[in-house]
Amino acid sequence: MRFAVLQFPGSNCDQDCVHVLGNVLGQQADYLWHKEESLGDADAVVVPGGFSYGDYLRTGSIAQFSPVMNAVKQFADDGGLVIGICNGFQILCETGLLPGALVRNRSLQFRCEQVYLKVPTQDSPFTREIEAGSVIRVPIAHGEGCYFADDESLARLQSNDQILFQYVTADGEPTEEANPNGSLLNIAGICNEARNVCGMMPHPERASESILGEDDGLRIFEGMLSHFEGKPVVTEPEQAV
Repeated sequence: MRFAVLQFPGSNCDQDCVHVLGNVLGQQADYLWHKEESLGDADAVVVPGGFSYGDYLRTGSIAQFSPVMNAVKQFADDGGLVIGICNGFQILCETGLLPGALVRNRSLQFRCEQVYLKVPTQDSPFTREIEAGSVIRVPIAHGEGCYFADDESLARLQSNDQILFQYVTADGEPTEEANPNGSLLNIAGICNEARNVCGMMPHPERASESILGEDDGLRIFEGMLSHFEGKPVVTEPEQAV
């Protein structure tokens, strides 16, 4: 599987993504500069974290006009897999590929810590390798990660099962204390209605190797791979014969 990892001026998580996809998962992962107008033969796109264009004006607001984003939008419209992580999530919202917006954290402070995420649904390429209702642990690092949307958009996200990740306690409770940024409905990640575009504030690429202490994030990338390969979703452990 070929992954295109976008690079904007100010991206700083692109190398982490390429490392995980290439060295851990064994797939082809190539950098793609923001001025490119084509994705080439990519099978999936990763819009990584960082501070694209220095986050001037508003997070992701300038990156949405990069030439490569026209190709990403067409790719997504055609059903291609796209995942935006942290600043990538912000960019996908700015381009209209995902609803809502990311605004300043409730505390007005940059938050860098480990968080627990509940995965409400297995019905997406990004969560298909994670049992629905289970809790995973991944890090965050952001100052503008508070997810906001109007009531109509939130209701649609809920009714369409588009909320993929929610901030919770270790026991899986979506409490206010477990919410590091004030996101509505404790939202940490969502997908579009077609379920092929995902945006999430936490960093799965930083929790994809046991040597780092956490490898829950790897299952998100593994889900994209198994979806691409057409493998069935495994909802229960295989029974020994």
